[in-house]
Amino acid sequence: MSGPRRIRLSEHTLEIVSDAGEGAQKAAIAFAQLCANSGNGLWTVEIIPSEIRPPPHTTGSASGNRIRLAERARVTNAGNRADVVLAFNEMALLSRLEAGSLADEVLVLIDDQWGTHDDEEYRLSYRRVLEKFRERGATIVEVPLEKQTLRHAADAQQGKNMFAVGILCALYSKDLDLLDDVIRDIFRAKDREVIELAVRLAAAGHDYGLTHLDRCFEIDAHPTDVAKVAMNGNTALALGAVAAGFEICSMYPITPATSASHSLSEIFEDFGGFVHQAEDEIAAIGVALGASYAGKTALTITSGPGMALKTEFQGLAVMTETPLVIVDVQRGGPSTGLPTKIEQSDLLHALYGAPGDAPKVVIAPSTIEECYYVLSLARKIAEEFRMLVIVLSDANLATGQQLFDRPDVSQAPRRPPLDLSPAKPGALPYDWDPTTGLSQRLIPGQPGGTGVTTSLNHDRDGKACYDAERNQRGHAMRSRKLAALQQTLNPPSVHGAPEGDLLLVGWGSTRGAIEEAVDLARGEGLSVSSIHIQFLSPLPPGLHEILSRFGQIVTVELNYSDDWNDPLITKENRRYGQLAWILRAATLQDIDCIARVPGRPYMPVEILEEIKRVLGDRKQVATPTLTASKGVH
Repeated sequence: MSGPRRIRLSEHTLEIVSDAGEGAQKAAIAFAQLCANSGNGLWTVEIIPSEIRPPPHTTGSASGNRIRLAERARVTNAGNRADVVLAFNEMALLSRLEAGSLADEVLVLIDDQWGTHDDEEYRLSYRRVLEKFRERGATIVEVPLEKQTLRHAADAQQGKNMFAVGILCALYSKDLDLLDDVIRDIFRAKDREVIELAVRLAAAGHDYGLTHLDRCFEIDAHPTDVAKVAMNGNTALALGAVAAGFEICSMYPITPATSASHSLSEIFEDFGGFVHQAEDEIAAIGVALGASYAGKTALTITSGPGMALKTEFQGLAVMTETPLVIVDVQRGGPSTGLPTKIEQSDLLHALYGAPGDAPKVVIAPSTIEECYYVLSLARKIAEEFRMLVIVLSDANLATGQQLFDRPDVSQAPRRPPLDLSPAKPGALPYDWDPTTGLSQRLIPGQPGGTGVTTSLNHDRDGKACYDAERNQRGHAMRSRKLAALQQTLNPPSVHGAPEGDLLLVGWGSTRGAIEEAVDLARGEGLSVSSIHIQFLSPLPPGLHEILSRFGQIVTVELNYSDDWNDPLITKENRRYGQLAWILRAATLQDIDCIARVPGRPYMPVEILEEIKRVLGDRKQVATPTLTASKGVH
């Protein structure tokens, strides 16, 4: 045979899925690292079951990863419907069809053992699912994953995933030697026999692919002198916490935030840091807040249900003006909701989830790269403004991987040690500047820094007071710090033309999909642009002026809103996307929203369809008005 037909591409999207515990996640990590080491840009998204131990061979058990790889170095989102899927069984494959994540003409690689399985139910299910895919235009390639793995290993479950990685290495024309290095690095903590078996299985899969596949893809990478790294958002947060100079992270395990603290605990001690696993979420923020009050730089990492439990201590941080950073890796809700799926539903809680008026700073990174840098910014603001800073990440950023420029750690901000020199005579713990609301931070034990700290309303000296005038002043000073911070921010930049028919407004990890959709729409001649908001409290300056240049404003968010066509929905009772709520209140403009809760990231093509719908609806509204006018005259 002359080998598979080679097809050159600029990018491709593939998915690898199996039953939970069968190794598709590990296979995807290996292949993604292979692509990164080859110089391809990439973005990955984990496919995680909602249950801890789902029934095997069901759609609910599907586990794996989506990988978008490209010849360009910068990939900002997980792309559209997948071009290739490698599935260990037909139910994992079917789950991806039900999720709407596969192209109709997808190339399917599937383990063929189920077609001849002893269980007739499996055989029938296998044939039904494959026929459904063929009817949609898919190309099916049945691969003897199980049988081929058993030629090299006594237990196929302990190596089938590495054979699968080898096939993908052949399918995408990757260097087998590079894959060898990746596998040895991934399994470096294992016994030598395990490592050598994994390497042999990958080589066998590569040989099988070159011999049996009728096509393979080539996605070149453009070499660059700039060093790159590939990591997920939780790892980026952990490394960013070290670079920012945090000294303690107090947390309680919660999906999907836990791996951030795991990554941090592996390295933090080497840099003088300490990870404290508390007995619950309340204790975690209490320890972090107490450490910060004592002069340490502290953060706590959690997800939505943990944020709910931390509410009372958030109020204490605001009232005592103790610097604190909270990272909220958002997931589906309410309650335990969708622990392994993405939503952006904690924005209003971050802003208002504390008793009384409790102003906080809220920042949302939009890329995995920003997850690294955001904690230096958050620490700086928390300490200089003596405020609670909430960083809103999400499951898309947390578990996905992105290739980006290697950070220059020598350029990391060096925060000076706390000034513990004797305080000036008469120094007060809340000696607010009347213009900015800022005051000097006094640390317990600092000479001359003795003061009173209380959760009650207090005056400049920290002592409790209950009269109207001083209560009003305390609220005003805490709020004024937000205005002072807002004065230092830059207006958001417009992606696209500075004016037009439609402006999309996003926040968080939707950025890449929104901007790609805008580029596609503008390529079709549509007058649409976008902005992305990093600071959600305080909002950046210049919004009124930017929004005024567009005919219609629509937010794009991964949280819930009522559809205009839903039963009983009116202008008075419709619930909007959370950023839309905020912008409507802040700008007094009629801002609409595209807000859905699919449990996965938006695809650019889905946003493009919504752009066309919004602009089409606008034209349809305008046309009847003109016709009616002609009839009257």
